[in-house]
Amino acid sequence: MKKLPIGIQTFSKIIKENCVYVDKTRHIANLIESGEYFFLSRPRRFGKSLLVSTLSEIFSGNQALFQGLYIYDKIDWQAHPIIHIDFSAIDFSTETELREGLIDLLDGFNADYQLSVEKRGFKAYFKNIIQALSEKNGKVVVLIDEYDKPIVDYIDDVERATKNREVLRDFFGVLKSSDAFLRFVFLTGVSKFSRVSIFSELNNLRDITFSKQFATLLGYTQTELESDFDDYIQTLCFELGIKKAQLLTQIKTWYNGYSWNAKDRVYNPFSILNLFAEQQFDNYWFASGTPTFLTKLIKKTALDVTRLENQTVSKIVFDSYNIENLNVFALLLQTGYLTITKIAPQELFLEYTLNYPNLEVKQAFITYLFESFTQNQLDEIQPAANKLHRFLQEDNVEGFMNIIRALFAKIPYPLHIEQEAYYHSLFYMILVLMGVEIDLEVLTDKGRIDGVLELENQIYLIEFKYAKAGSNMDRLTDKAIKQIQEKNYGERFLNDSRPRVVLGVGFTGKKIGYKKVLSL
Repeated sequence: MKKLPIGIQTFSKIIKENCVYVDKTRHIANLIESGEYFFLSRPRRFGKSLLVSTLSEIFSGNQALFQGLYIYDKIDWQAHPIIHIDFSAIDFSTETELREGLIDLLDGFNADYQLSVEKRGFKAYFKNIIQALSEKNGKVVVLIDEYDKPIVDYIDDVERATKNREVLRDFFGVLKSSDAFLRFVFLTGVSKFSRVSIFSELNNLRDITFSKQFATLLGYTQTELESDFDDYIQTLCFELGIKKAQLLTQIKTWYNGYSWNAKDRVYNPFSILNLFAEQQFDNYWFASGTPTFLTKLIKKTALDVTRLENQTVSKIVFDSYNIENLNVFALLLQTGYLTITKIAPQELFLEYTLNYPNLEVKQAFITYLFESFTQNQLDEIQPAANKLHRFLQEDNVEGFMNIIRALFAKIPYPLHIEQEAYYHSLFYMILVLMGVEIDLEVLTDKGRIDGVLELENQIYLIEFKYAKAGSNMDRLTDKAIKQIQEKNYGERFLNDSRPRVVLGVGFTGKKIGYKKVLSL
Protein backbone atom coordinates (compact mmCIF):
# COMPACT_ATOMS: atom_id res chain seq x y z
CA MET A 1 0.00 0.00 0.00
CA LYS A 2 1.08 3.58 -0.60
CA LYS A 3 2.17 5.48 2.49
CA LEU A 4 -0.22 7.82 4.26
CA PRO A 5 1.01 11.44 3.95
CA ILE A 6 0.25 12.44 7.54
CA GLY A 7 1.75 15.85 8.21
CA ILE A 8 3.24 16.11 4.71
CA GLN A 9 2.22 19.36 3.00
CA THR A 10 4.74 19.33 0.16
CA PHE A 11 3.44 17.97 -3.15
CA SER A 12 6.83 16.85 -4.48
CA LYS A 13 7.53 14.90 -1.27
CA ILE A 14 4.19 13.08 -1.49
CA ILE A 15 4.89 12.03 -5.07
CA LYS A 16 8.55 11.10 -4.60
CA GLU A 17 7.90 9.10 -1.43
CA ASN A 18 5.02 7.20 -3.06
CA CYS A 19 2.35 8.49 -0.68
CA VAL A 20 -1.38 8.48 -1.34
CA TYR A 21 -2.34 11.57 -3.35
CA VAL A 22 -6.01 12.23 -4.04
CA ASP A 23 -5.95 13.78 -7.50
CA LYS A 24 -7.39 17.30 -7.29
CA THR A 25 -5.66 18.52 -10.44
CA ARG A 26 -8.87 18.61 -12.51
CA HIS A 27 -10.13 21.34 -10.18
CA ILE A 28 -6.72 23.03 -10.17
CA ALA A 29 -6.63 23.07 -13.98
CA ASN A 30 -10.08 24.68 -13.99
CA LEU A 31 -8.89 27.21 -11.43
CA ILE A 32 -5.87 28.20 -13.48
CA GLU A 33 -7.88 28.56 -16.66
CA SER A 34 -10.75 30.54 -15.12
CA GLY A 35 -8.93 33.57 -13.75
CA GLU A 36 -5.85 35.10 -12.16
CA TYR A 37 -6.77 36.34 -8.67
CA PHE A 38 -8.30 33.95 -6.13
CA PHE A 39 -9.05 33.68 -2.44
CA LEU A 40 -10.11 30.50 -0.60
CA SER A 41 -11.07 30.03 3.04
CA ARG A 42 -11.08 26.57 4.63
CA PRO A 43 -10.65 25.22 8.20
CA ARG A 44 -7.29 24.08 9.55
CA ARG A 45 -5.86 20.73 8.46
CA PHE A 46 -7.91 20.76 5.26
CA GLY A 47 -5.06 20.64 2.73
CA LYS A 48 -4.63 24.36 2.01
CA SER A 49 -0.84 24.24 2.30
CA LEU A 50 -0.66 21.17 0.05
CA LEU A 51 -2.77 23.01 -2.53
CA VAL A 52 -0.38 25.98 -2.43
CA SER A 53 2.58 23.61 -2.81
CA THR A 54 0.89 21.90 -5.77
CA LEU A 55 0.27 25.26 -7.46
CA SER A 56 3.92 26.15 -6.92
CA GLU A 57 5.07 22.97 -8.71
CA ILE A 58 2.65 23.57 -11.59
CA PHE A 59 3.76 27.14 -12.15
CA SER A 60 7.38 26.08 -11.83
CA GLY A 61 6.81 23.89 -14.88
CA ASN A 62 7.59 20.60 -13.11
CA GLN A 63 5.39 18.47 -15.38
CA ALA A 64 7.21 15.20 -14.58
CA LEU A 65 5.86 15.24 -11.01
CA PHE A 66 2.30 15.04 -12.37
CA GLN A 67 2.73 11.87 -14.45
CA GLY A 68 -0.53 9.91 -14.24
CA LEU A 69 -2.56 12.83 -12.87
CA TYR A 70 -5.36 14.63 -14.72
CA ILE A 71 -3.47 17.86 -15.34
CA TYR A 72 -0.41 16.20 -16.91
CA ASP A 73 -1.38 16.90 -20.54
CA LYS A 74 -4.08 19.52 -20.00
CA ILE A 75 -2.12 22.76 -19.56
CA ASP A 76 0.80 24.68 -21.01
CA TRP A 77 3.70 23.85 -18.69
CA GLN A 78 5.36 27.23 -18.72
CA ALA A 79 7.71 28.05 -15.84
CA HIS A 80 7.10 31.28 -13.90
CA PRO A 81 9.00 32.91 -11.05
CA ILE A 82 7.26 32.16 -7.75
CA ILE A 83 6.79 34.36 -4.69
CA HIS A 84 5.58 31.92 -2.03
CA ILE A 85 4.75 33.46 1.35
CA ASP A 86 3.79 31.34 4.35
CA PHE A 87 2.73 33.58 7.23
CA SER A 88 3.20 30.77 9.75
CA ALA A 89 6.95 31.17 9.16
CA ILE A 90 6.99 34.89 9.93
CA ASP A 91 7.25 36.53 13.36
CA PHE A 92 4.15 38.67 13.89
CA SER A 93 3.99 39.16 17.65
CA THR A 94 3.90 42.94 17.04
CA GLU A 95 3.14 45.06 14.00
CA THR A 96 6.81 46.09 13.87
CA GLU A 97 8.03 42.50 13.87
CA LEU A 98 5.44 41.57 11.22
CA ARG A 99 6.63 44.39 8.99
CA GLU A 100 10.28 43.49 9.56
CA GLY A 101 9.54 39.82 8.97
CA LEU A 102 7.97 40.63 5.60
CA ILE A 103 10.92 42.85 4.67
CA ASP A 104 13.31 40.01 5.58
CA LEU A 105 11.26 37.71 3.36
CA LEU A 106 11.45 40.22 0.50
CA ASP A 107 15.22 40.45 1.07
CA GLY A 108 15.34 36.70 0.48
CA PHE A 109 13.52 36.97 -2.85
CA ASN A 110 15.72 39.90 -3.80
CA ALA A 111 18.85 37.86 -3.14
CA ASP A 112 17.65 34.48 -4.48
CA TYR A 113 16.61 35.94 -7.82
CA GLN A 114 19.60 38.34 -7.89
CA LEU A 115 17.39 41.37 -8.49
CA SER A 116 19.40 44.13 -6.76
CA VAL A 117 16.22 46.05 -5.85
CA GLU A 118 16.77 48.92 -3.42
CA LYS A 119 14.66 49.24 -0.26
CA ARG A 120 12.53 52.34 -0.65
CA GLY A 121 9.61 51.95 1.71
CA PHE A 122 7.65 48.89 2.67
CA LYS A 123 5.08 48.87 -0.16
CA ALA A 124 7.47 50.17 -2.80
CA TYR A 125 10.00 47.45 -1.98
CA PHE A 126 7.44 44.68 -2.55
CA LYS A 127 6.14 46.25 -5.78
CA ASN A 128 9.62 46.84 -7.17
CA ILE A 129 10.62 43.24 -6.48
CA ILE A 130 7.56 41.99 -8.38
CA GLN A 131 8.31 44.31 -11.30
CA ALA A 132 12.03 43.46 -11.42
CA LEU A 133 11.33 39.74 -11.17
CA SER A 134 8.77 39.94 -13.98
CA GLU A 135 11.11 41.87 -16.26
CA LYS A 136 13.89 39.37 -15.62
CA ASN A 137 12.10 35.98 -15.56
CA GLY A 138 8.56 36.52 -16.86
CA LYS A 139 5.24 37.19 -15.20
CA VAL A 140 5.18 36.40 -11.49
CA VAL A 141 3.01 33.94 -9.54
CA VAL A 142 2.22 34.98 -5.94
CA LEU A 143 1.07 32.25 -3.54
CA ILE A 144 0.15 33.26 0.01
CA ASP A 145 -0.58 30.63 2.66
CA GLU A 146 -2.20 31.36 6.04
CA TYR A 147 -2.67 35.00 5.11
CA ASP A 148 -4.77 35.59 8.23
CA LYS A 149 -2.51 34.00 10.85
CA PRO A 150 -1.15 37.36 12.15
CA ILE A 151 -4.80 38.25 12.87
CA VAL A 152 -6.47 35.05 14.05
CA ASP A 153 -3.66 34.20 16.46
CA TYR A 154 -4.53 37.40 18.33
CA ILE A 155 -8.25 37.43 17.70
CA ASP A 156 -8.94 37.94 21.41
CA ASP A 157 -6.53 40.91 21.47
CA VAL A 158 -8.32 43.42 19.23
CA GLU A 159 -5.65 46.10 19.45
CA ARG A 160 -2.80 43.82 18.37
CA ALA A 161 -4.89 42.08 15.70
CA THR A 162 -5.99 45.44 14.28
CA LYS A 163 -2.42 46.70 14.00
CA ASN A 164 -1.36 43.53 12.18
CA ARG A 165 -4.37 43.90 9.92
CA GLU A 166 -3.23 47.35 8.84
CA VAL A 167 0.18 45.96 7.86
CA LEU A 168 -1.46 43.19 5.83
CA ARG A 169 -3.79 45.65 4.11
CA ASP A 170 -0.81 47.66 2.90
CA PHE A 171 1.06 44.52 1.86
CA PHE A 172 -1.80 42.89 -0.09
CA GLY A 173 -2.74 46.20 -1.69
CA VAL A 174 0.53 46.14 -3.67
CA LEU A 175 -0.74 43.18 -5.70
CA LYS A 176 -3.49 45.08 -7.54
CA SER A 177 -1.16 47.87 -8.60
CA SER A 178 1.26 45.19 -9.86
CA ASP A 179 -1.28 43.55 -12.15
CA ALA A 180 0.80 44.09 -15.30
CA PHE A 181 3.58 41.93 -13.85
CA LEU A 182 1.49 39.10 -12.41
CA ARG A 183 0.34 35.80 -13.95
CA PHE A 184 -1.54 34.31 -10.99
CA VAL A 185 -2.34 35.24 -7.37
CA PHE A 186 -3.76 32.83 -4.79
CA LEU A 187 -4.40 33.54 -1.11
CA THR A 188 -5.71 31.07 1.42
CA GLY A 189 -6.38 30.94 5.15
CA VAL A 190 -8.93 29.92 7.75
CA SER A 191 -10.91 33.15 8.09
CA LYS A 192 -12.79 35.07 5.46
CA PHE A 193 -12.44 38.62 6.72
CA SER A 194 -14.48 41.34 5.08
CA ARG A 195 -13.02 42.82 1.93
CA VAL A 196 -13.26 46.29 3.41
CA SER A 197 -11.00 45.45 6.33
CA ILE A 198 -8.28 43.41 4.60
CA PHE A 199 -8.60 43.60 0.83
CA SER A 200 -9.91 47.14 0.36
CA GLU A 201 -7.16 47.81 -2.20
CA LEU A 202 -6.96 44.27 -3.57
CA ASN A 203 -10.62 44.31 -4.65
CA ASN A 204 -10.14 42.22 -7.80
CA LEU A 205 -9.90 38.93 -5.89
CA ARG A 206 -12.40 36.22 -6.78
CA ASP A 207 -13.56 34.62 -3.54
CA ILE A 208 -14.18 30.91 -4.26
CA THR A 209 -14.96 29.94 -0.65
CA PHE A 210 -18.62 29.20 -1.47
CA SER A 211 -18.16 28.52 -5.19
CA LYS A 212 -20.02 25.46 -6.48
CA GLN A 213 -17.30 25.02 -9.10
CA PHE A 214 -14.63 24.48 -6.43
CA ALA A 215 -16.69 22.96 -3.61
CA THR A 216 -14.55 19.80 -3.54
CA LEU A 217 -11.19 21.38 -4.36
CA LEU A 218 -10.12 20.48 -0.81
CA GLY A 219 -11.27 17.54 1.31
CA TYR A 220 -12.06 13.99 0.21
CA THR A 221 -15.35 13.14 -1.49
CA GLN A 222 -17.06 9.80 -0.83
CA THR A 223 -15.91 8.53 -4.23
CA GLU A 224 -12.32 9.59 -3.57
CA LEU A 225 -12.36 7.95 -0.15
CA GLU A 226 -13.55 4.60 -1.50
CA SER A 227 -11.26 4.55 -4.55
CA ASP A 228 -8.00 6.04 -3.23
CA PHE A 229 -8.10 4.31 0.15
CA ASP A 230 -9.64 0.97 -0.79
CA ASP A 231 -6.70 -1.06 0.57
CA TYR A 232 -6.82 0.79 3.86
CA ILE A 233 -10.59 0.32 4.08
CA GLN A 234 -10.22 -3.42 3.59
CA THR A 235 -7.48 -3.55 6.24
CA LEU A 236 -9.63 -1.63 8.73
CA CYS A 237 -12.57 -3.97 8.06
CA PHE A 238 -10.35 -6.90 9.03
CA GLU A 239 -9.00 -5.08 12.09
CA LEU A 240 -12.48 -4.18 13.42
CA GLY A 241 -14.15 -7.38 12.28
CA ILE A 242 -16.95 -5.69 10.37
CA LYS A 243 -18.16 -5.63 6.77
CA LYS A 244 -17.25 -2.86 4.33
CA ALA A 245 -20.75 -1.33 4.15
CA GLN A 246 -20.93 -1.04 7.94
CA LEU A 247 -17.45 0.49 8.13
CA LEU A 248 -18.22 3.06 5.45
CA THR A 249 -21.36 4.07 7.33
CA GLN A 250 -19.34 4.55 10.51
CA ILE A 251 -16.67 6.57 8.71
CA LYS A 252 -19.34 8.80 7.19
CA THR A 253 -21.03 9.35 10.56
CA TRP A 254 -17.76 10.21 12.27
CA TYR A 255 -15.95 12.29 9.67
CA ASN A 256 -18.06 13.27 6.64
CA GLY A 257 -20.35 16.27 6.29
CA TYR A 258 -18.28 19.40 5.54
CA SER A 259 -19.95 21.47 2.84
CA TRP A 260 -19.76 25.02 1.51
CA ASN A 261 -22.60 24.71 -1.00
CA ALA A 262 -25.05 22.45 0.92
CA LYS A 263 -24.73 19.82 -1.80
CA ASP A 264 -21.21 18.42 -2.09
CA ARG A 265 -19.93 16.95 1.17
CA VAL A 266 -16.33 16.10 1.97
CA TYR A 267 -14.16 14.53 4.65
CA ASN A 268 -11.43 16.37 6.50
CA PRO A 269 -8.21 14.71 5.20
CA PHE A 270 -6.48 14.86 8.58
CA SER A 271 -9.11 12.72 10.30
CA ILE A 272 -9.23 10.16 7.49
CA LEU A 273 -5.45 9.74 7.30
CA ASN A 274 -5.20 9.29 11.07
CA LEU A 275 -8.12 6.86 11.12
CA PHE A 276 -6.34 4.54 8.70
CA ALA A 277 -2.98 5.01 10.44
CA GLU A 278 -4.26 4.30 13.96
CA GLN A 279 -7.02 1.85 12.86
CA GLN A 280 -9.52 3.16 15.37
CA PHE A 281 -12.13 5.91 15.54
CA ASP A 282 -11.16 8.98 17.53
CA ASN A 283 -11.34 12.79 17.56
CA TYR A 284 -8.25 13.34 15.43
CA TRP A 285 -9.02 16.69 13.79
CA PHE A 286 -10.64 18.21 16.86
CA ALA A 287 -7.77 17.17 19.13
CA SER A 288 -5.28 18.96 16.85
CA GLY A 289 -6.51 22.35 18.03
CA THR A 290 -8.50 23.24 21.16
CA PRO A 291 -11.17 25.94 20.49
CA THR A 292 -10.49 27.94 23.65
CA PHE A 293 -11.37 31.30 22.13
CA LEU A 294 -14.61 29.97 20.65
CA THR A 295 -15.81 28.59 23.97
CA LYS A 296 -14.98 31.92 25.63
CA LEU A 297 -16.90 33.83 22.95
CA ILE A 298 -19.96 31.57 23.26
CA LYS A 299 -20.00 32.09 27.03
CA LYS A 300 -19.41 35.83 26.70
CA THR A 301 -22.33 36.26 24.31
CA ALA A 302 -24.55 34.00 26.47
CA LEU A 303 -25.47 32.04 23.36
CA ASP A 304 -28.02 29.25 23.80
CA VAL A 305 -25.90 26.26 22.75
CA THR A 306 -28.94 24.52 21.28
CA ARG A 307 -28.89 27.18 18.55
CA LEU A 308 -25.71 25.65 17.14
CA GLU A 309 -27.93 23.04 15.49
CA ASN A 310 -29.96 24.08 12.46
CA GLN A 311 -29.23 27.77 12.87
CA THR A 312 -30.26 29.97 9.92
CA VAL A 313 -28.23 33.04 8.98
CA SER A 314 -28.06 35.35 5.98
CA LYS A 315 -25.03 35.44 3.70
CA ILE A 316 -24.20 38.96 4.81
CA VAL A 317 -22.99 37.45 8.12
CA PHE A 318 -20.04 35.91 6.25
CA ASP A 319 -19.35 38.94 4.07
CA SER A 320 -19.25 41.41 6.98
CA TYR A 321 -16.98 39.36 9.24
CA ASN A 322 -14.54 41.66 11.02
CA ILE A 323 -12.28 41.79 14.09
CA GLU A 324 -14.33 44.47 15.82
CA ASN A 325 -17.62 42.69 15.11
CA LEU A 326 -17.09 38.95 15.44
CA ASN A 327 -20.14 36.87 14.61
CA VAL A 328 -20.15 33.54 16.44
CA PHE A 329 -21.77 31.63 13.59
CA ALA A 330 -19.46 33.01 10.91
CA LEU A 331 -16.48 32.13 13.10
CA LEU A 332 -17.77 28.61 13.78
CA LEU A 333 -18.34 27.99 10.07
CA GLN A 334 -14.93 29.25 9.00
CA THR A 335 -13.10 27.29 11.68
CA GLY A 336 -14.90 24.05 10.78
CA TYR A 337 -17.10 23.53 13.85
CA LEU A 338 -20.26 24.20 11.84
CA THR A 339 -21.00 23.59 8.17
CA ILE A 340 -23.68 24.51 5.64
CA THR A 341 -26.51 22.00 5.35
CA LYS A 342 -29.05 24.04 3.38
CA ILE A 343 -29.17 27.16 1.22
CA ALA A 344 -32.57 28.74 0.58
CA PRO A 345 -33.11 31.82 -1.61
CA GLN A 346 -35.14 34.59 0.00
CA GLU A 347 -36.52 37.78 -1.50
CA LEU A 348 -33.43 39.88 -0.81
CA PHE A 349 -30.72 37.41 0.23
CA LEU A 350 -29.70 33.79 0.54
CA GLU A 351 -30.46 32.05 3.82
CA TYR A 352 -27.96 29.47 5.11
CA THR A 353 -28.72 26.68 7.57
CA LEU A 354 -25.74 25.67 9.72
CA ASN A 355 -25.14 22.50 11.71
CA TYR A 356 -22.35 20.31 13.04
CA PRO A 357 -20.63 18.50 10.16
CA ASN A 358 -20.24 15.15 11.89
CA LEU A 359 -20.07 13.13 15.12
CA GLU A 360 -16.38 13.86 15.72
CA VAL A 361 -16.90 17.61 15.83
CA LYS A 362 -20.22 17.59 17.67
CA GLN A 363 -19.23 15.25 20.48
CA ALA A 364 -15.81 16.79 21.07
CA PHE A 365 -17.00 20.40 20.82
CA ILE A 366 -19.90 19.83 23.21
CA THR A 367 -17.53 18.11 25.65
CA TYR A 368 -15.24 21.16 25.72
CA LEU A 369 -18.21 23.52 25.96
CA PHE A 370 -19.63 21.58 28.91
CA GLU A 371 -16.26 21.70 30.65
CA SER A 372 -16.06 25.45 30.04
CA PHE A 373 -19.64 26.08 31.22
CA THR A 374 -19.49 23.91 34.34
CA GLN A 375 -15.79 23.40 35.23
CA ASN A 376 -16.36 19.65 35.44
CA GLN A 377 -13.12 17.90 34.48
CA LEU A 378 -12.86 16.30 31.03
CA ASP A 379 -11.94 12.92 32.48
CA GLU A 380 -15.14 12.97 34.58
CA ILE A 381 -17.58 14.04 31.88
CA GLN A 382 -17.60 11.01 29.59
CA PRO A 383 -17.92 8.37 32.37
CA ALA A 384 -20.86 10.36 33.75
CA ALA A 385 -22.44 10.49 30.29
CA ASN A 386 -22.12 6.72 29.96
CA LYS A 387 -23.94 6.23 33.28
CA LEU A 388 -26.66 8.66 32.23
CA HIS A 389 -27.28 6.71 29.05
CA ARG A 390 -27.48 3.42 30.92
CA PHE A 391 -29.94 4.82 33.49
CA LEU A 392 -32.31 6.09 30.79
CA GLN A 393 -32.14 2.79 28.94
CA GLU A 394 -33.17 1.16 32.21
CA ASP A 395 -35.88 3.81 32.76
CA ASN A 396 -34.14 4.85 35.97
CA VAL A 397 -35.03 8.55 35.80
CA GLU A 398 -34.15 9.15 39.45
CA GLY A 399 -30.61 7.82 38.94
CA PHE A 400 -30.40 9.91 35.76
CA MET A 401 -31.41 13.11 37.55
CA ASN A 402 -29.09 12.44 40.51
CA ILE A 403 -26.06 12.38 38.21
CA ILE A 404 -27.23 15.61 36.56
CA ARG A 405 -27.60 17.20 40.00
CA ALA A 406 -24.04 16.11 40.82
CA LEU A 407 -22.72 17.62 37.62
CA PHE A 408 -24.57 20.89 38.19
CA ALA A 409 -23.44 21.02 41.83
CA LYS A 410 -19.84 21.47 40.69
CA ILE A 411 -20.64 24.65 38.81
CA PRO A 412 -19.12 27.62 40.69
CA TYR A 413 -21.79 30.12 41.67
CA PRO A 414 -20.28 32.98 39.55
CA LEU A 415 -20.72 30.85 36.42
CA HIS A 416 -24.47 30.51 36.91
CA ILE A 417 -26.58 32.61 34.59
CA GLU A 418 -30.14 33.26 35.70
CA GLN A 419 -31.67 32.52 32.31
CA GLU A 420 -33.71 29.60 31.01
CA ALA A 421 -31.45 29.33 27.94
CA TYR A 422 -28.45 28.65 30.22
CA TYR A 423 -30.07 25.63 31.87
CA HIS A 424 -31.55 24.51 28.58
CA SER A 425 -28.04 24.57 27.09
CA LEU A 426 -26.54 22.55 29.94
CA PHE A 427 -29.25 19.90 29.78
CA TYR A 428 -28.91 19.70 26.01
CA MET A 429 -25.13 19.25 26.25
CA ILE A 430 -25.58 16.39 28.70
CA LEU A 431 -27.97 14.62 26.33
CA VAL A 432 -25.58 15.06 23.40
CA LEU A 433 -22.68 13.66 25.42
CA MET A 434 -24.78 10.57 26.09
CA GLY A 435 -24.54 9.81 22.39
CA VAL A 436 -28.29 9.60 21.81
CA GLU A 437 -30.34 11.18 19.06
CA ILE A 438 -32.01 14.32 20.31
CA ASP A 439 -34.35 16.40 18.20
CA LEU A 440 -34.52 19.89 19.69
CA GLU A 441 -37.48 22.22 19.45
CA VAL A 442 -39.43 19.77 17.35
CA LEU A 443 -42.21 21.51 15.50
CA THR A 444 -45.70 20.02 15.71
CA ASP A 445 -49.02 21.39 14.59
CA LYS A 446 -49.74 22.17 18.26
CA GLY A 447 -46.54 24.00 19.10
CA ARG A 448 -43.05 22.74 19.78
CA ILE A 449 -41.43 20.40 22.27
CA ASP A 450 -38.23 21.47 24.02
CA GLY A 451 -36.63 18.10 23.41
CA VAL A 452 -37.45 14.71 21.92
CA LEU A 453 -35.08 11.98 23.05
CA GLU A 454 -35.39 8.75 21.08
CA LEU A 455 -33.84 5.62 22.57
CA GLU A 456 -34.05 2.08 21.28
CA ASN A 457 -36.74 1.05 23.73
CA GLN A 458 -38.65 4.26 24.44
CA ILE A 459 -39.21 7.92 23.56
CA TYR A 460 -38.87 10.79 26.02
CA LEU A 461 -40.87 14.00 25.47
CA ILE A 462 -39.10 16.65 27.51
CA GLU A 463 -40.21 20.14 28.50
CA PHE A 464 -37.88 22.49 30.41
CA LYS A 465 -39.12 25.20 32.75
CA TYR A 466 -37.07 27.77 34.62
CA ALA A 467 -37.97 30.02 37.54
CA LYS A 468 -36.01 32.17 39.95
CA ALA A 469 -34.48 30.60 43.04
CA GLY A 470 -37.07 29.87 45.73
CA SER A 471 -39.91 29.14 43.30
CA ASN A 472 -42.16 26.15 43.91
CA MET A 473 -40.60 23.14 42.13
CA ASP A 474 -43.79 21.05 42.03
CA ARG A 475 -45.72 23.82 40.31
CA LEU A 476 -42.87 24.25 37.84
CA THR A 477 -42.68 20.57 36.83
CA ASP A 478 -46.49 20.28 36.78
CA LYS A 479 -46.57 23.21 34.37
CA ALA A 480 -44.09 21.45 32.07
CA ILE A 481 -46.09 18.19 32.10
CA LYS A 482 -49.36 20.03 31.56
CA GLN A 483 -48.01 21.83 28.50
CA ILE A 484 -47.03 18.55 26.82
CA GLN A 485 -50.36 16.94 27.66
CA GLU A 486 -52.59 19.86 26.66
CA LYS A 487 -50.87 20.30 23.32
CA ASN A 488 -50.76 16.53 22.72
CA TYR A 489 -47.12 16.57 21.66
CA GLY A 490 -47.03 12.77 21.58
CA GLU A 491 -49.50 12.60 18.71
CA ARG A 492 -46.74 12.42 16.11
CA PHE A 493 -45.59 9.13 17.63
CA LEU A 494 -48.96 7.35 17.54
CA ASN A 495 -47.70 4.83 14.98
CA ASP A 496 -44.50 4.17 16.92
CA SER A 497 -44.56 1.02 19.07
CA ARG A 498 -42.08 2.39 21.59
CA PRO A 499 -43.63 3.63 24.88
CA ARG A 500 -43.58 7.37 25.43
CA VAL A 501 -42.40 8.98 28.64
CA VAL A 502 -43.30 12.59 29.45
CA LEU A 503 -40.59 14.29 31.49
CA GLY A 504 -40.99 17.75 32.99
CA VAL A 505 -37.71 19.25 34.21
CA GLY A 506 -37.59 22.32 36.42
CA PHE A 507 -34.68 24.61 37.30
CA THR A 508 -34.85 27.06 40.23
CA GLY A 509 -31.46 28.53 40.96
CA LYS A 510 -29.13 25.55 41.41
CA LYS A 511 -31.98 23.20 42.30
CA ILE A 512 -33.23 20.70 39.74
CA GLY A 513 -36.48 18.78 39.93
CA TYR A 514 -38.50 16.57 37.65
CA LYS A 515 -41.81 14.86 37.19
CA LYS A 516 -42.36 11.77 35.05
CA VAL A 517 -45.58 10.58 33.44
CA LEU A 518 -45.91 7.45 31.31
CA SER A 519 -47.37 7.27 27.78
CA LEU A 520 -50.08 9.77 26.89
